[in-house]
This record gives sequence, structure tokens and C-alpha cells, in this order.
Amino acid sequence: MIYLRRASERGHANHGWLDSWHTFSFANYYDADFMGLSALRVINEDVIDAGQGFGMHPHKDMEILTYVLSGTVEHQDNMGNKGQVSAGEFQIMSAGTGIRHSEYNPHHDSQLHLYQIWIIPEKTGLTPRYEQRRFEQHRFDTTEGRQLVLSPDARAGSLKIFQDMTLWRWSLKSGEDDEYHIEKARKIWIQVVFGEVMINGIRATTSDGVAIWDESHLQLITNQESEILLFDLPSN
Repeated sequence: MIYLRRASERGHANHGWLDSWHTFSFANYYDADFMGLSALRVINEDVIDAGQGFGMHPHKDMEILTYVLSGTVEHQDNMGNKGQVSAGEFQIMSAGTGIRHSEYNPHHDSQLHLYQIWIIPEKTGLTPRYEQRRFEQHRFDTTEGRQLVLSPDARAGSLKIFQDMTLWRWSLKSGEDDEYHIEKARKIWIQVVFGEVMINGIRATTSDGVAIWDESHLQLITNQESEILLFDLPSN
């Protein structure tokens, strides 16, 4: 089964300084049919105005991933971490027993564009932690353009995630025809970062999402340069 979640059908909240699109139910947006997929709970695509951001606020028992598409995030938390996350970088936090953090756009002449992704951990009460990484472009360009970003054992230089899942950032060249084999009892979510991808004959474009279950094989075909995030998730 393959279900296309069109970008235009997502929940939307424009707060003036923040323009946010919600793939799944979040804050004041609620849809019983879109509460997440497996352990994947939130995919928000946010555009934050120059000099604006989220003040200090709490989280608990959640794995929180930020992928910066353009601009810079200035991050600070009560674990003592303070710094910037630039375009192309990933940041992962285990909220665990509880954290407080802030996120701002430090630039006064450009917007910040990012994905904020929440993943439910395998267990509660984890010790809070913070990691940040830029994956080298040459590594992204190898192994058929696939870069392992998250894994439960931090293999191949990936960031650790406390869940039975992997996240791949996948670069696809124009005219590329590639495939992905799905193990039994797994679910897949594909988020199109940019471009256009045919997934088993279904066309998905920039900011679309695709939920996949009860499938064993995916064929991906592009006619333009594209980037996707592929989440390989447990069935429950």
C-alpha cells in the first residue's frame, strides 16, 4: 500500500514570524487520520523570519531531529549546549527525562527553513543528550547517493537514535532509476525535500510525503535532481 500525502493537504499555521506546515497532527491542527506513522510522530516544515524564533521551552520523552535546509539555527539548552546549526546539518536531541531549549534565526536579513521531526523513543526516561553533525558531501555522493543519517547503533558514522529505525538522506540525479528493498514487518515514510520522484509509479514532488506498508520493493525514478528523506520504521 502506498499513500501520497500531498504538501498542499498538510495542516498549516502562519504566526507571522513563523510559517509552519504539519504533516501530522500538531498543536491546534488535529486530524485523526494523520497522527503519525509507526514511531514517526511529527514532521513540521518551518520557515522562520529573520531574527525570530522559539524561546526557551520544554520537551520530554521524545527524539527530536532538526534538518536545516537553508539559513542557520542558533540553539541553546539547559544541558549547556550553545551554538549554531547551518544549512545541510542535522541535530538530534533525546529529550528523555526533560530538557529545555530555544531555537532562533540569528540572521537579520534572511529566513530560516528547516524540518523539525519528532520520533517516539523505544523507552521513556532516557538521559537527555545532544548531537550535531554535517555529513561530508563526498560521502553523500557515494553508495548510490544514500547517506545513513540515523540508526540505533550509530553505524557508518550516523547519528544514534533510540528506536528501531533508520533514516536515509538520498540524493537522486536527473534520470536516475534506483530501488529500495523493504524487510518484512516494516513501514516506510518518504519525505521529498526537493525535486520530483516516481515511487512505484506514484508521483511525489517537493514537500510531499509518502506512506508505504505491505510492500517489499520500491522503484524510484526521477527526471530532475531530487532529494528525499527515507524513514525505515517498525510495523508498530
